[in-house]
Amino acid sequence: MAKLTKHHMIGLDVPINSAEPLTMHVDMNSCFATMEQQANPLLRGRPVGVAAYAAPYGCVIAPSIEAKKYGVKTGMRVWEAQKVCPDIVIIQSHPPLYRDAHMKFRRIFESYSDKVSPKSIDEAVIDFAGTERIRTKSLVDIGYEIKHRVHDEIGEWVRVNVGISTNRFLAKTAAGLHKPDGLDVITKDNLLDTYAGMDLLDISGINTRYGARLNSEGIFTPLQFFDAPVMKLKKQVFKSIVGYYWYLKLRGWEIEDHDSERQSIGHDYTLQDRTNNPLLLRKFMMKLSEKTGRRLRRNKFFAEGIHVWVLYTDHDFWHQGMRVGTRLYTTQDIFAYAMKVFELRQKDKPIAKMGVTVYDLVPYEPEQLGLFDGVKGDINALSRAVDAVNDKYGDMVIGSALLMNMDSFILDRVAFGSVRDMQDLYSDE
Repeated sequence: MAKLTKHHMIGLDVPINSAEPLTMHVDMNSCFATMEQQANPLLRGRPVGVAAYAAPYGCVIAPSIEAKKYGVKTGMRVWEAQKVCPDIVIIQSHPPLYRDAHMKFRRIFESYSDKVSPKSIDEAVIDFAGTERIRTKSLVDIGYEIKHRVHDEIGEWVRVNVGISTNRFLAKTAAGLHKPDGLDVITKDNLLDTYAGMDLLDISGINTRYGARLNSEGIFTPLQFFDAPVMKLKKQVFKSIVGYYWYLKLRGWEIEDHDSERQSIGHDYTLQDRTNNPLLLRKFMMKLSEKTGRRLRRNKFFAEGIHVWVLYTDHDFWHQGMRVGTRLYTTQDIFAYAMKVFELRQKDKPIAKMGVTVYDLVPYEPEQLGLFDGVKGDINALSRAVDAVNDKYGDMVIGSALLMNMDSFILDRVAFGSVRDMQDLYSDE
């Protein structure tokens, strides 16, 4: 990749990046719904909505391409989607199906480069810089080859968008130009024409709040955004270094080529049946603690703080955190401190959603145990052994007796926007 000079790095006269485009963004539209259609041919061509719960108050987390044409959007309640599209088929999500698709995507991508960054369950960035593949064929040819392999190895109903450019931002932009089955390249030669054909809110990362900020400074189009002076973006629009980062991204320079350091690990859960039943809530808290603990251990951390939050059915939000004065590692320890915090909540209102997060992470290192400290080491080792069994044979093959007979209450979930969760799936491969 071409380098920015020191003169450029202070934000003066940064040109469009003219380097060879070697960054590819691959994205599958409507991943959950498409995989349901792939698994069940009777759903193909029909409007489908995948929901966390099929009940009217459930949330549509993935409308199919056909459903989107009727105006069904991610985040709609099931009843709203049915009102917009009476023929929509609502399906409760099947996480193992989507995880399997993600793993197959990943294996295809890693056969081309060892620098693959999953962005969510259905999209990833592939860095081809320094790979042997580009010595024998163009990146466009590789993009079409990936499309054919997805069709052959994952399913004939599965289509992906491919975008190629000089940085992640423009590669993602290119992948969104001709959905649901496009392949586009953005270079210095067509960058401005690309911006001319877009609306401001089409730009990935510009939401309505940022859009309002830009509008207030006279910026209403992507081209005006591109032409804005760096100091205006930094001092007036974003009022931070973020403005400078946007100035660089819009010109094709990479600013996201490193993964941020992990600050916390957690899990949340939407209750299928809203409740304030203490026994049921205790069971949910154990499940949250188990999920959080497994991620903590898989990523090789201790934690020194814990945070619990609750969303009530009346939309009131309660949260409380505490530093615990010890190093959390086992599920049992996380559960004990989580319950201590959880008991501080208002108890007379039913809960719709709840979550547990551990923070102040400390890298795990084998502890130097004293002569009489063997029990502590044994418990930590036991936790890792239980994790290994559950990873191999299925979630909660070994687990707390508190969670017995809870299958009808605690349903499997997958966060389609979470990179961390998907990385956890294959960290031990």
